[in-house]
Amino acid sequence: MRKTFFPSDSCKETDLNAIDPQSWLQVERGKLSKFSSQSPSSIESLIKVPEPPVLPFFKPVDYVEVLAQIHEELELCPPHERSNLYLLQFQVFKGLGEAKLMRRSLHSGWLNASTIHQKLVFGAWLKYEKQGEELISDLLSSCGKCAKEFGMMDMASELPTDVYLGSPRVSEPFRKNLSTIVSFHIGDEKIECHRQKIAGLSAPFHAMLNGCFTESSCEEIDLSENDISPLSMRVISEFSQTGSLNEVTPEILLEILVFANKFCCERLKDACGRKLASLISSIQDAVELMEYALEENSPVLAASCLQVFLHELPDSLNDSKLVELLSNANRQQRSIMVGPASFSLYCLLSEVAMHLEPKSDKAALFLEQLVDSAQTTREKMVAYHQLGCVRLLRKEYAEAEQLFEVALNAGHAYSVVGLARLGHIRGHKLWSYEKLSSVISSSTSRGWMHQERSLYCDGDERWEDLVKATELDPTLIYPYMYRAAFWMRKQNVQDALAEINRVLGFKLALECLELRFGFYLALEDYNSAICDVQAILTLCPDYRMFEGRVAASQFCTLVREHVENWTTADCWLQLYDRWSSVDDIGSLSVIYQMLESDAPKGVLYFRQSLLLLRLNCPEAAMRSLQLARQHASSEHERLVYEGWILYDTGHCEEGLQKAEESISLQRSFEAFFLKAYALADSSQDPACSSTVVSLLEDALKCPSDRLRKGQALNNLGSVYVDCGKLDLAADCYINALTIRHTRAHQGLARVHFLRNDKNAAYEEMTKLIEKARNNASAYEKRSEYCERELTKGDLEMVTCLDPLRVYPYRYRAAVLMDNHEEKEAIAELSRAIAFKADLHLLHLRAAFHEHIGDVLGALRDCRAALSVDPNHQEMLELHSRVNSHEP
Repeated sequence: MRKTFFPSDSCKETDLNAIDPQSWLQVERGKLSKFSSQSPSSIESLIKVPEPPVLPFFKPVDYVEVLAQIHEELELCPPHERSNLYLLQFQVFKGLGEAKLMRRSLHSGWLNASTIHQKLVFGAWLKYEKQGEELISDLLSSCGKCAKEFGMMDMASELPTDVYLGSPRVSEPFRKNLSTIVSFHIGDEKIECHRQKIAGLSAPFHAMLNGCFTESSCEEIDLSENDISPLSMRVISEFSQTGSLNEVTPEILLEILVFANKFCCERLKDACGRKLASLISSIQDAVELMEYALEENSPVLAASCLQVFLHELPDSLNDSKLVELLSNANRQQRSIMVGPASFSLYCLLSEVAMHLEPKSDKAALFLEQLVDSAQTTREKMVAYHQLGCVRLLRKEYAEAEQLFEVALNAGHAYSVVGLARLGHIRGHKLWSYEKLSSVISSSTSRGWMHQERSLYCDGDERWEDLVKATELDPTLIYPYMYRAAFWMRKQNVQDALAEINRVLGFKLALECLELRFGFYLALEDYNSAICDVQAILTLCPDYRMFEGRVAASQFCTLVREHVENWTTADCWLQLYDRWSSVDDIGSLSVIYQMLESDAPKGVLYFRQSLLLLRLNCPEAAMRSLQLARQHASSEHERLVYEGWILYDTGHCEEGLQKAEESISLQRSFEAFFLKAYALADSSQDPACSSTVVSLLEDALKCPSDRLRKGQALNNLGSVYVDCGKLDLAADCYINALTIRHTRAHQGLARVHFLRNDKNAAYEEMTKLIEKARNNASAYEKRSEYCERELTKGDLEMVTCLDPLRVYPYRYRAAVLMDNHEEKEAIAELSRAIAFKADLHLLHLRAAFHEHIGDVLGALRDCRAALSVDPNHQEMLELHSRVNSHEP
């Protein structure tokens, strides 16, 4: 899923001097002054830390409580309310940064849509979220599988004819001797119609022709002043008798539509709308027809036009006339266009507009519509806060303040961040500090509260707030960056790098890589600087540094003048060194450099994708895989990359099919490896282990480099362990270590442990810890092979290195529970749950609550956990058990 870039304006609104890369990086080496002699302002421009942005997200203080409430409402509410609840669930997950859960909530909204309008909006949103996945659809098609779940719908057939479109009650003519034919004069032409058929078109016509009006006694009636042409009137006459419209031009249909609305001919208007809807072939058609649809109250035509707009997002928002139509629609027009799904529609449109440009007029206009569409308190929190964020970015401070105040008063505590920023901008720093202090004292303390308050104090107070922010939410990156920059200004390089490396050890944030790049640049450590800027460009090729002033690629070119040029052989040696030391960022940098040479690019992009997956960057990994496919040197190689693309997007069977096609063309290491990997992951049959072993052995017989052979040996060892063949497994791991596949230490440790040699297992993991750069997982694994006190130390180290790993919290909580320290055990789980919506943490805390008799606490955690995974069987059983005891 894309991440919306929402930059922050500085509270002080200070302007940095324009950064000139050439002034930092002379083309000739050795021309830069040393760090100690550079001017403070020059150093500051390199290590400036921007203030954290005011995020345009729904961020309840206790997201668990809100998720639980939404889940409970989903169980009790009527079907037509479910989609809106799933949309709010989406907003909660968005505030938590849980991309997979966000998409699942949207999919649930789509599945539970009770109207075609809801189906349309959620389907379009899912299509928008899947931008760039057209290749996957094509690959699925090549495997004989259709993937057009969110394609265009026939709105005319999906929207049934309204029951109120029937004919008015027909009575006999007012005068018995009056002809059954009535003639309508339009200019010089006369159109003969069946009086009662025309009367049946609408109540006004019925009253005109059969009531007490003068026309009811006339056989000829003049319609010249009613903007209808003779040709159109003939079509209307035919429709009155047949109930259908023949093939006529769009211009005639539009004329009839206007006439039908004027005379309340609902069946005729509906038929026109459906006919026009079938003729839409472009955005331009849809824009023109939408104006008529809204003006003439034609829901089918309006929904059909809307579908075209939404299907073409985000490109359709480049049409200014379309944006004007959507942003100026009043409540009645919104109802015509999208029925009861206005809030969902403008949630989608504002999301797209903010992603394109957060400060844009269209973002503000769509958010105004969102505010007007909001009905429930939670919807208003979302809408007012988001619009407040956009107003703040646009420097519309008075409007922003009003919006944040409304959101805060509605219960959205996070909106205080916007108010505090505004107070600081106006020079009321103490007021901002006190505002945050009030929120901290009146609610559960959260990391973002202390992070924000730190902006409005100095010295020890600021430092303490930032330490508290990290303690409460270690995923916030600003505190690490501030502390790192602080130490750098003090010329304490070791502590500065340790602080920034601390966050980069578990969260590959571009801002942190950029800051470290600035450190290295100031230190003239160009080898380290080039590593970071190349990693940045791997993750985001268009990234701009120093608040968007300079393209990262420009810095890369300039820094390269100050580092030694590597040959292809040098690059491979460097890659082996970094790969074996589990230095993933360093490996990314080397591969980036190799890609600029004449080396085979398909293989390199594939290696890049493996590293990016290991670094938890799935979007960048998929981009690299697609580039690998584009640069494949042969058909059988391309099929392998297509197989991995399918496998990584959850299409395992199709991935296997691609592997088999590749093997049929040529036996290769990667094709056998893919087939073995996918088969091991997808099959529950124990008998398939022998097939996986055979495939990995076939892979190892094919040419490949040591990096991949080490991986294959490691995987083969894992299969042997699962089969109980420990000697064969040990041989695989030892062979992998011989070719410097460092991670094989973990497999060998497992073999030692299964042989009841716990000490040897511990020593093996210690070797991995000594060799690996990123070793949180190694400490976690080693903790299984030692006594409780050593285990405790290893798991504390895991939490320090990677606070997102949940096993240490669960282990510590279980130990506390064994010691009958129930409150402490629950507090340990709550510590992690505060910043990570993890099913296992919630499940365990629910069980603890049940154990101590806290039924409401257990129910809350069960419901929140079922929001994370609605189909988790153990959670469903626990929920059912606890629910039966609800007071």
